[in-house]
Amino acid sequence: MADDPKALTGAFLDALRGQLGELVDDSSATRAVYSTDASNYRIIPQAVLMPRSKSDVITAVGIARAHNVPVTVRGGGTSCAGNAVGPGLVIDFSRFLNRVLSVDPESSTAVVEPGAVLSTLQSEALPFGLRFGPDPSTATRCTIGGLIGNNACGPHGLSYGRTADNVVSMTWLTGSGEVITAGSGDGALTAVPGLEAFVSENLAVLRTEFGRFGRQISGYSLEHLLPENGRNLAAALTGTEGSCGILLEATVRLVPRAPAPALAVLGYRDMATAADDVPNLLPFHPLALEGLGAQLVDVVRRAHGGASVPTLPAGGGWLLAEVGGATSQEAVEAARKLVASSATADALVLPAGPEATRLWEIRADGAGLAGRTADGKQAWPGWEDSAVPPERLGDYLRGLEALMAEKELSGLAYGHFGDGCVHVRIDFPLDAGGARMRGFLERAAALAAEHGGSLSGEHGDGRARSELLPSMYSPEALRAMEAFKALLDPEDLMNPGVVVRPAPLDADLRRPRARRLRATDGFAFAHDGGDITEAVHRCVGVGKCRADLRDQGGFMCPSYTATREEKDSTRGRARMLQEMLNGGFVTEDWSSPELHEALDLCLSCKACANDCPTGIDMAMFKSETLHQTYKGRLRPLSHYTLGRLPQWLRLAGPVAPLVNLAGRIPALRRVMATMMGSDPRRSLPTLPPKPFRRSRPETTGKGQAGGPRVLLWVDSFSDAIDPDVPRDALDVLAAAGCDVEIASPGACCGLTLISTGQLTAARAKLRRTLDLLLPHVRDGRTVVGIEPSCIATLRSDLVELLPDDPRAAELSRSVRTVAEFLTSIGWTPPQAAEKLLVQPHCHHYSVMGYDADQALLQAMGCDVETSAGCCGLAGNFGMEKGHYEVSEKIAQTGILAKASAAPDRRILADGFSCRTQVRDLAGLDSRHLVQVIAEALRGR
Repeated sequence: MADDPKALTGAFLDALRGQLGELVDDSSATRAVYSTDASNYRIIPQAVLMPRSKSDVITAVGIARAHNVPVTVRGGGTSCAGNAVGPGLVIDFSRFLNRVLSVDPESSTAVVEPGAVLSTLQSEALPFGLRFGPDPSTATRCTIGGLIGNNACGPHGLSYGRTADNVVSMTWLTGSGEVITAGSGDGALTAVPGLEAFVSENLAVLRTEFGRFGRQISGYSLEHLLPENGRNLAAALTGTEGSCGILLEATVRLVPRAPAPALAVLGYRDMATAADDVPNLLPFHPLALEGLGAQLVDVVRRAHGGASVPTLPAGGGWLLAEVGGATSQEAVEAARKLVASSATADALVLPAGPEATRLWEIRADGAGLAGRTADGKQAWPGWEDSAVPPERLGDYLRGLEALMAEKELSGLAYGHFGDGCVHVRIDFPLDAGGARMRGFLERAAALAAEHGGSLSGEHGDGRARSELLPSMYSPEALRAMEAFKALLDPEDLMNPGVVVRPAPLDADLRRPRARRLRATDGFAFAHDGGDITEAVHRCVGVGKCRADLRDQGGFMCPSYTATREEKDSTRGRARMLQEMLNGGFVTEDWSSPELHEALDLCLSCKACANDCPTGIDMAMFKSETLHQTYKGRLRPLSHYTLGRLPQWLRLAGPVAPLVNLAGRIPALRRVMATMMGSDPRRSLPTLPPKPFRRSRPETTGKGQAGGPRVLLWVDSFSDAIDPDVPRDALDVLAAAGCDVEIASPGACCGLTLISTGQLTAARAKLRRTLDLLLPHVRDGRTVVGIEPSCIATLRSDLVELLPDDPRAAELSRSVRTVAEFLTSIGWTPPQAAEKLLVQPHCHHYSVMGYDADQALLQAMGCDVETSAGCCGLAGNFGMEKGHYEVSEKIAQTGILAKASAAPDRRILADGFSCRTQVRDLAGLDSRHLVQVIAEALRGR
């Protein structure tokens, strides 16, 4: 029995739970979610620990050691090389051990816990004019522990160095269970018994093979142990990828922020030619020197529809040089001197400001969009951050391009050219296995080595490249790394298979295990050719959904901001869908309990379809899952009530006084809510005496014959619950000189059916809507809607649910919001010097964008503050049992917090759900845009 693996696992878990209780999670759902990071690899752990203290970590590692269980540490899970997945215990520091403990402006240092997010540290340091130097593109969700684990750099590694150059000291737990202080200087090496002797015995190899150039990240950075390098144990442990122990706390160095950097953009024939010029520019000490090519710029332009992408200098490859100075003018002059010494034929120099920011964002956007090739194929990590000495970069790029052409592979390259680092994800056909990836990587590793380079320039080796280390290190150097690990982790329990005694690079790949699943009678998944498996694997784990994007104007992912649990992120849900396709661990079926658990708190806000660089639409997947699970079966109660609410509203209209009376009697309201499958703490809507269609005078709002021709589409909620909104919409359109007709009753988008997965009924509803609306479109009218979610449904879901009906695309192109239509006809709105707090509806933001509304409000003279993020109600989500607390928390940390901080601002919310939420939870009134305009018209 003692040799039974299941018995050993059970004993380990029993011991772990006995000491750490609820901090341990070995549920199949959590293990599935943590089975991968942002890499190609999938390894199911035995359990996940979310420690609250250092002692929890020490205890867990002791138990793991006693049971011979490997340990892998994890921060934001953004590692691209499989650095943060393992078969034993995964320790997630990001949930609780995530504080910035102190910032000391006198010493320019900060003390942080390993799970502290980089952007949090930057925010804490900002009031002192300081920052942490390295700044990878994942700064909003990557953790300091992850930066230290991988020795991350980012664009400003050129000026501020690698993470290893910015770590002062660390509290470190070795694999043998000792807690040491890792620092530098005389006596630093005595913290690890035998380390001084190791350095003495390996002086020659440490001096000749390690630290040959700045971005030599692959392997261990053992050059820091040398006496001439300060005997810096902290720097040597940085970049060991959790294979030599665990960071418990770090003191990091901060640097002054550049006051007003200028941006020089230099154009060249191609990227390789741009790279040839890098050595000429380095003597000017740019803060950052980034390279990108024409294909990537074209992809960025297509992603933005050609809008808001500035014009670049002529060429097919560009360098973006950020240049510092004490003042803006000084920085601009320095940038001009850099350009004058370059080999460019065309360049642009800009001071710090919006235009420079927009140009810099081309590079930032490209980092996310490079997950697809120029022709839209899925591109994968594996060779995503190789580096060579900058003087060899041009030739290396030419060789890499030739190798990719030979292997018939492609990808969008860009990178930190000032450091010689190249980023590219490649369209390896991983669904067919890893053979072609292996063939390419072996040749690419040899190519990098020929140029004196490194397999990794900032992401580490992980499971993707550790096997290739012999291409750039001698057997003596490899033995030195093995001996170094043995001093700190003698039993090889810390992230085994990484760097030392590596796992095969084509083992444990996630994508080849997935069964092929084609779209059938649900959504078309047209962007992925009807391939659901391909669509699910759009998520490569970049983890942007784990960031709180509200300060940046983003909306993703509202449930994760409330729970901070990985399973409630877009990535966590995508991972569960992938596991469902993999099978063997969670049920290989849409009805998988783990899958439904992961999707339960998805608000179907569609923000991920806009905010995620991969464009994955979790609302669509949730609806598809519900459709496939319940078609032909008994559904949850809320599907029959909230999912068919428009029908119930029509039936309730004639007895509105009785419904309203029941809603005012607490006991009756609770009974009605329970019967609906709704949370009894929710209010019931107050129905008007008459719906809009039964109360409006036939002549109201007809407008002017000969004016812009409009078909006003009044949705079910506006008609049956909030008729004042369509009345004001008529008045506004009439004031704009429009010739208005009102759509016939029965034109419904079917949104509540879609959100509850009743897709067969939704398609029937949408076909009826096509019959009613399209004749007016063909007669020259624009369909103008009122409710953002309904408009978004006709703009997006309509074509996905009726892909074979050409009328669907025709109608989709003809539907507009009020703001979109009014700005398109050049109407001058009335002035209204109002102070507004605006809550854009999630679907409005995600599908249509909010630019037209912003422009209209600006033209009116309104003082606008925008509350980014979901209101938390999200249609039926916040009404359903089991969702109230999450719905409330999203609102309390979002729109309600904004409203509390700005009580002098009136709330503008076009979404019926948004208006309901702020009234329900805070008793606050809010208005639709057309009501704001109508009030201004009446006040003229």
